[in-house]
Amino acid sequence: MDVSPRISLTSQGPEFSRIVYGMWRLNEWCLSVRERQELIEAALELGVTSFDHADIYGGYQSEELFGEALAAAPHLRKHMQLVSKCGIKLVSSRRPEHRLKSYDTSFSHIVTSAENSLRALRTEYLDLLLIHRPDPLMDADEVARAFMALRQEGKVRHFGVSNFSPAQFALLQDRLVANGMTLVTNQVECSLLHLDPVYDGTFDQAQQLKCAPILWSPLAGGSIFTDSGPVAKRIRESLTRIGEQLGESATTVLMAWLLALPCQPLPIVGSRRLDVLRESVRACQLAITKDHWFELLLSAQGSEVP
Repeated sequence: MDVSPRISLTSQGPEFSRIVYGMWRLNEWCLSVRERQELIEAALELGVTSFDHADIYGGYQSEELFGEALAAAPHLRKHMQLVSKCGIKLVSSRRPEHRLKSYDTSFSHIVTSAENSLRALRTEYLDLLLIHRPDPLMDADEVARAFMALRQEGKVRHFGVSNFSPAQFALLQDRLVANGMTLVTNQVECSLLHLDPVYDGTFDQAQQLKCAPILWSPLAGGSIFTDSGPVAKRIRESLTRIGEQLGESATTVLMAWLLALPCQPLPIVGSRRLDVLRESVRACQLAITKDHWFELLLSAQGSEVP
């Protein structure tokens, strides 16, 4: 059976599975506690040991659903890495103090959010905590103080960001380095339908710093397979040709395309279907040629490279 290999996000760690399991829609899957536990166990058997969460997922419910399964099988915690995110405030009956959707990267909000996630996930620590979105009012020194406090208290082991531009990443990194810490990842959107980080310096920065990015929506939320537009159609035609040549599924080829990037990204799979997870793990053993890689890129761009 193919299993996901492990990779260090930076030279100092932490070590994650190359394929990350996203829990964004866990509340929509309508699984019993036992079924959630079985899903987690199946992922671990595939070597997918890293689970991606955020406090807001499922309207502040998904972490609790995962935590219930973990409480039913606490021995599984030592075999996994838990990621959460904070910094977005949603209007929700579960957060009645929130008056409007906004961002908050204050010391108190970061610390409170992390502690809420710990309680919801039924765990004593997070392996990784990310700032979910860039906050125009972010005080980098205040964020660094919050990160330091959480680390010193043993509540969070590593820190990163999500959806940050290279400049925003560099700002916070500067403050952390001054305090003996570093960011270990930038979680960003990337797929053949969203190529921005390939060209805007995000992946160049990741490679420069040897800081592996985590990728959300690597299959464009399934749009690559369902969208009727010309771009998705061209990509599907190329996938069909390449998949037939290699004897692999479209999902495996798409994931292999991403895994070939030299910044060593870790794609997130957010499906309850284990066959999607298996096909993604299979991509870790598939080395596509540069011709295949560029054929897919050109299909997405609709023109030759300059």
